Amino acid sequence: MNKFDILKEYFGHSGFRSGQAEMIDNILAGRDVLGIMPTGAGKSICYQVPAMLLDGMTIVVSPLISLMKDQVSALISAGVSAACINSSLTQEEYSDTVSRAFRNGFKIIYVAPERLDSPELLRLASAVHISMVTVDEAHCVSQWGQDFRPSYLHITSFIEKLPYRPIISAFTATATDDVKEDIIRILGLREPFSLTTGFDRKNLYFSVLHPASKYTALRELLEKYKDKCGIVYCLSRKNVEEVCERLNSDGFTATRYHAGLSDAERHRNQEDFIYDRKRIMVATNAFGMGIDKSDVSFVIHYNMPKNIESYYQEAGRAGRDGEPAECILLYSGNDVRTNNFMIEKSREENNDLSDEQKDIMLERDKQRLKEMTFYSTTSGCLREFILNYFGEKAPNYCGNCSSCVNGFEKIDITTDAQKIISCVYRVKQKGRDYGKGMIVDILRGNKNERLLSLGFDKLSTYGIMSDVSPKRIRSELDFLISRDLLAATDDDYPIVSLTSGSAGFLREKRSISMNLPKEQTPQGKKRAEDRFYADSPLFAELKALRSKLASDEHVPAYIIFSDAALRDMCRILPTDRSSFLTVSGVGKTKADKYCEDFCGLIADFISKHPDEEKAPEGEVSYLEKQLASFREHTVGTKKLPAPKPWTDSEVQQLKKEFSHGQSISEIAKIHKRTNGAITSKLKNLGILA
Repeated sequence: MNKFDILKEYFGHSGFRSGQAEMIDNILAGRDVLGIMPTGAGKSICYQVPAMLLDGMTIVVSPLISLMKDQVSALISAGVSAACINSSLTQEEYSDTVSRAFRNGFKIIYVAPERLDSPELLRLASAVHISMVTVDEAHCVSQWGQDFRPSYLHITSFIEKLPYRPIISAFTATATDDVKEDIIRILGLREPFSLTTGFDRKNLYFSVLHPASKYTALRELLEKYKDKCGIVYCLSRKNVEEVCERLNSDGFTATRYHAGLSDAERHRNQEDFIYDRKRIMVATNAFGMGIDKSDVSFVIHYNMPKNIESYYQEAGRAGRDGEPAECILLYSGNDVRTNNFMIEKSREENNDLSDEQKDIMLERDKQRLKEMTFYSTTSGCLREFILNYFGEKAPNYCGNCSSCVNGFEKIDITTDAQKIISCVYRVKQKGRDYGKGMIVDILRGNKNERLLSLGFDKLSTYGIMSDVSPKRIRSELDFLISRDLLAATDDDYPIVSLTSGSAGFLREKRSISMNLPKEQTPQGKKRAEDRFYADSPLFAELKALRSKLASDEHVPAYIIFSDAALRDMCRILPTDRSSFLTVSGVGKTKADKYCEDFCGLIADFISKHPDEEKAPEGEVSYLEKQLASFREHTVGTKKLPAPKPWTDSEVQQLKKEFSHGQSISEIAKIHKRTNGAITSKLKNLGILA
């Protein structure tokens, strides 16, 4: 088997996300790796897939018991032999796990860092072949990280005691350059392949509110979210207690989590949230690192955290299934003062560091707090602020944060767009390609030496936007790129080029406005359309079936299938095993276990609702007609046009994309067609059974 076979058979995905294939290839080549990938980007796939292909066993060092249990449950459900070793095991469970591991009964074992020095684990590691040691949440090894854990320093000594050195892979969601260097140095990574896939989570809507009453604002938000589940983060245990009590008094199903509770209550409350018995978790930052719950639709920070790293990691627990989710921060000046006090107190209580180290950490923590305060008070794009903080370039308008939605006016940029596209065209006529900076300089009529030496001052577009600021031109340029009217390469010095839509825009003299109407709601049209399938009777029936199976198997519902997978079933309407396997998240093992139940339910639903049956290729299905009507009446858009015919070049592109392992959903987005249309075409071509 190869990596694509493993991905499809065990994890139910047809293609890898950005960066995953490169990480896997380097691990399989025997190279150490460091992956910095945002929450929800699929870090676990990067080590779980190669672990299945490597000879021997992989040890995954993980910081929290809940994280291990979730990961192991998901792996076992997918048909992978996995286990965990931590303090939650009874003596009998521990003995059985170790005994089976000695017989090479597992491909992956999750281990708490505190257990690495135990004699039993060292004997096991010496007796069986350890192909790889994976360090999850690798930023915990760095004293300069936002979540340093001294137990992570055991990892290096454990590896040194092994009879041979295995491959070492390390993964984290957030790491500045300093933390990245620390991870490489402390773990002893040897010339690692290092990859940062990008911190942008496009499905997350970011918002900062400055309410007169935080609790009133919180209650209004939760009423809007209705039956969705989410997390409310508070800065102190006292706030957690107060907020949780008030929410329950107001009729919300909320539970709590903080370090002051007993282990038993924390475990019970966490289970209530994971198993959907309580839809709101009110917690301090002690909660979340080990939670792999994919259907968290919102994360609200009742207080401002002390740094961007913590905020982005905590906010990133929303929308792990790729669906739209909201990350809201309720800010007040008191948050800054409280955080300052906690930082000072932490310095005095930290006895593991010298006075000099304490002073350095204090200075860094206060600088991080300052950056967090800047984020909370900026009038600019929130996504741009976050991405710039982590060293990633970003446009200053994202259209999916409170600053962009509420703080910008709708601007007609038709004339400017024509000038910018024409400039790129004139430069291209010269036989050269250049980046955004050069295009801006030409349009503004700058007289820098390089521009003049290339003769660009002779272009007809030279100086035609001299009265427009460079920042404004760049914003418009980025917007045109986002609308596929121009393109830019994806590297440190992106080159701007024309697209198939550039000439059409100029020729047809279409008008274009730059941003969204002020009244657009946080998730706007996309959220409404995504809710179409989720609000359907079929989705409700699939969800009920999932709950029953989860209860029978004593696992959280999302271990069976995520909400995104259920929505995919509503779109595809699979009634046999081959079509069931095209659903995102359905692998061979899950198809074997659940095909009969889910396909049987869908077939029964179609028999009772014949209008739901999929239309032949080239015709508009009942669901598509309903979605068009839904759009027209709820978000004011036009009805969907009839499906456009396939061109020969598009068919060739489709074949290439599918052969390269891209998923049905990914291909559908590229071609701007439905998942069902892509599946139908692939079947028509004889590529899918």
